[in-house]
Amino acid sequence: MSQESDHAYEVVVVGGGPAGMTAALYSTRLGHDTAVVNRGGGRAAMMQEVHNVLGIPEATSGAEFLGVGQEQLDEYGCDQHRDMVTSCSRHDGDRFRLSGNSATYDAEIVVLATGFNDVRPDPPLPRTGRGLHYCLHCDAHMFVDEPVYVMGHSESAAHVAAIMLNFTDDVDVLTRGHDPEWSAESATILENHPIDVVHAEVAGVQNGEDGWLKALEFEDGTTREYKGGFAMYGSEYNNGLATELGCEINDDGTIAVGDHGQTSVDGVYAVGDCVPGHNQIPVALGQGAKAGIDAHFQLRDFPREPDEIDELGPVRSEEVPGIPDELLEQAVDFHTYD
Repeated sequence: MSQESDHAYEVVVVGGGPAGMTAALYSTRLGHDTAVVNRGGGRAAMMQEVHNVLGIPEATSGAEFLGVGQEQLDEYGCDQHRDMVTSCSRHDGDRFRLSGNSATYDAEIVVLATGFNDVRPDPPLPRTGRGLHYCLHCDAHMFVDEPVYVMGHSESAAHVAAIMLNFTDDVDVLTRGHDPEWSAESATILENHPIDVVHAEVAGVQNGEDGWLKALEFEDGTTREYKGGFAMYGSEYNNGLATELGCEINDDGTIAVGDHGQTSVDGVYAVGDCVPGHNQIPVALGQGAKAGIDAHFQLRDFPREPDEIDELGPVRSEEVPGIPDELLEQAVDFHTYD
């Protein structure tokens, strides 16, 4: 007999970013006992401003955005635990057990929203969000007609530098003393576009009074002015739990998923920055919604299928609605207006 878990749910979401919270929001509103286990932090929490999210003002910080999401989950009856899940496995047939630093959690369905970590270049560096950026699609707009650097020596660095010419005519690639690793084709592209490749190492950072980057100093004694730029050193995907559960992992470290976030393991979904695709909040919201809806299809009690009717008999009036009592009461209260 396995040890009893501290908490048991139908759905447990690991990760409290936009994708994970949206999956939990849909799962909860669709009538399933749901919890988010969130270790805190994450890329979204560090954003100084939220971009490209319709209906969200640009002045909204990532922490504010996530805070509203947490309030919404509370209002609908989703449990939220501040904990770090360190291991997970199947137990008691088709259920999963997730072990955290503070508690254990049982679930019929697990949603992994574990994200990734940007690989940071070595210092000296501008302040993140005030001159050092990682997402071209989020932040290119703020550098229109401004001097920009792309830091790195990989294929992606050359690629992003060429794309930035769509926004500004002043683009440098900073290899910081590393030999370029981009292809001959990319080298041809760089040589035939107005892009400077600077090989000297960065020696210092100059910031303006507002905290934004003003210029970078180089070991060859030169100084170049920049409004900001992008670091292109790759990502470290948090796929340890997915690997432990036996989920298929892609060559780049992302978790392989289907159209609705299903992994190769039944009952396990993955959404957000830990799966392939654009690392964008609107994309994450959509992935979370699709996973939450698909989980509902797997869990809902009704309609009872013909083979289940043969086994269990017709559905009696006292068996419906299928929503758990606690969520039923919370929903009634939520939609009751004075």
